[in-house]
Amino acid sequence: MRIEPVILDGGWVRLEPLSTEHLAPLIDVGLDPELWRWTAGVVRTPRGMEDYIRTALAEQAQGHSLPFATIHKPSGRTVGSTRFGNIDRANRRVEIGWTWIGRPWQRTAVNIEAKYLMLRHAFEVWDCLRVEFKTDRLNEQSRRALLGIGAKEEGMLRSHMITATGRVRDSVYFSIIAAEWPEVRARLEEKLRVQKPA
Repeated sequence: MRIEPVILDGGWVRLEPLSTEHLAPLIDVGLDPELWRWTAGVVRTPRGMEDYIRTALAEQAQGHSLPFATIHKPSGRTVGSTRFGNIDRANRRVEIGWTWIGRPWQRTAVNIEAKYLMLRHAFEVWDCLRVEFKTDRLNEQSRRALLGIGAKEEGMLRSHMITATGRVRDSVYFSIIAAEWPEVRARLEEKLRVQKPA
């Protein structure tokens, strides 16, 4: 697995390496409290968004993650962020997460295509054996979305983390393994084929 910044380009979405140049547009869409309802950390201020980006870039420098800005191609707007994290080269395993998208672009092709591009890169370029996801037990929308793309629910880690509000969170893990990727890929390509423009 050669982990290095890369642009992942689709029809509706371009995932480009996150940088401090994305700060202003991410502030424009990312200070909505609802976006951070189920996350362990919360971004409430422009300074908080700057810290969020700097932390992601520090993790990238350490080889633990590969963060992206999510660009909505029809408008050219930066609409959110996502990343590969918990990168485990020895076991050819990676997590997709830290995903948030401004509310006007939610439930559009944006998230579906971003996941498709990242999964394709993980399985077809990095030759991953496993891609995993985790979400808050209470986040029903995220859990339904992960099942909808073909991920398998594996179980719950109880009292897994303490959120920014002090709530103790249970996390539900999902995964897609290499043997499942062809079927998942076909499912996502069909979803994108019939998806209305974002």
